[in-house]
Amino acid sequence: MRLTATNPLAGDEGLAAGMTLADARAMVPELQIYNSDPAADEDFLDRLADGCTRYTPNVAVYPPDIIIMDIGGSAHLSGGERKLSRSVKEYLGRRQITVRIGLASTTDAARALAEFSSGHHNSEMCAIEALPVAALRLDAEGDLGLRRAGLQTIGEVASRPRSAIAARFGTQAVFALEKLIGAAESPLNPRRHEIPWVFERRFPEPIASKVYALKVLHGLLEEAKIRLIEEDRGGRHFAASFHRVDGRVQYVQVETGLPSRDTKAITRLFDERLDTLADPLDPGFGFDSVGLRILRTDPLKPHQSQLEKEAREEDNSAEFLDRLAVRLGRNRLLTFRSRDTHIPEKSQVASAAIHDTAQHNWTAATQAEPPLRPLQLFDPPHPITVIAEIPDGPPKRFRWHGKSRDVTRFEGPERIASEWWLGGDDPLGAGQWTRDYFRIEDTSGRRYWVFRYGLYGRETSDPQWYLHGLFA
Repeated sequence: MRLTATNPLAGDEGLAAGMTLADARAMVPELQIYNSDPAADEDFLDRLADGCTRYTPNVAVYPPDIIIMDIGGSAHLSGGERKLSRSVKEYLGRRQITVRIGLASTTDAARALAEFSSGHHNSEMCAIEALPVAALRLDAEGDLGLRRAGLQTIGEVASRPRSAIAARFGTQAVFALEKLIGAAESPLNPRRHEIPWVFERRFPEPIASKVYALKVLHGLLEEAKIRLIEEDRGGRHFAASFHRVDGRVQYVQVETGLPSRDTKAITRLFDERLDTLADPLDPGFGFDSVGLRILRTDPLKPHQSQLEKEAREEDNSAEFLDRLAVRLGRNRLLTFRSRDTHIPEKSQVASAAIHDTAQHNWTAATQAEPPLRPLQLFDPPHPITVIAEIPDGPPKRFRWHGKSRDVTRFEGPERIASEWWLGGDDPLGAGQWTRDYFRIEDTSGRRYWVFRYGLYGRETSDPQWYLHGLFA
């Protein structure tokens, strides 16, 4: 297990991303750790990008930590590039986010300046030429080759003939250089959001009744339903806003797993959400307006679900999941989605049920046959000590958690190799790898899923064994 990110205090103690957890704990025994959650990080980056649309509609995200904005036509509205940069820093700083900003005429140059620039320069080109060669974002071999050739900065690389760079380091290095200095295009791929549908009701006099405000919201839902029917669409994300006369605005949002324009079902979701709010809806001195925005819609054609029992059951289950998501939280109700890979630990991924409504096909188990995969996988796999009759044969005995177990039956091997066309990333080591999996049973009748890591005599002279999962 390795560190994926550190805060400034950890950095002051000498810790850095990529360091093993064991080494980090040895240096800082009181270290506090949290499980890495790339999906949550990406969702947080998306929400930050949504907030940055206040500066420009052309916003792009590059996970895990980069947001790029095209401010060519909007910087003057904030008083210029420098004032806009300060505004962005203040906006994100209020959320306790450390920001590095790069201003450049191209996407690649802005990313490189934000990541690698460490001072002010007279011009954009001078700043780019002072960047280290790591700003080209080549692979490890290309980056090491440039530095071994004595090229430390972008300026030194740019001063060499392009043909010499291509011959020695490949055309990718030339292409990356041209994009960085602006000689080649580096287009921005902005996020395009659906324009929300907006409905609003203003009052000539403030209303102090929460019940009446909710009735107004129901009326707005009925109004939205008419438009959704006209467009053959259904809403997926609804946001209600209650504007008080003192300027405070209270927001309530609900989402549905399937497109819907059933006002009764959506009203129940709003009621559920209001019941779970830590800050209850308070009219104060009265509401002067109530608004409704539909932030996401999907196509919804008319259908006769009353004639199809299966369709009714599907609709009922979708409504039930929506209510659970409102009560428990949008990211607490998960579903498993299959992935097109033969790597066991990557074959499925958990995602929020409210967002993943597609039907996924899973391989059906063969009748009267034992399962090919266990229900429980260890992450990471547990190393075990194995005794085998021959180096590339099945295990005869293995030791796990300090206890030896004799193997009475085995099935296999099932050989699984790295996805070399994707680069061959290996969770247990580096380079290309091969695993030979066995389904084994011990003298107590317990069944295990173990694998031998590495081909004997070809990839390693001492293959390691791991326990990857347990059968029920």
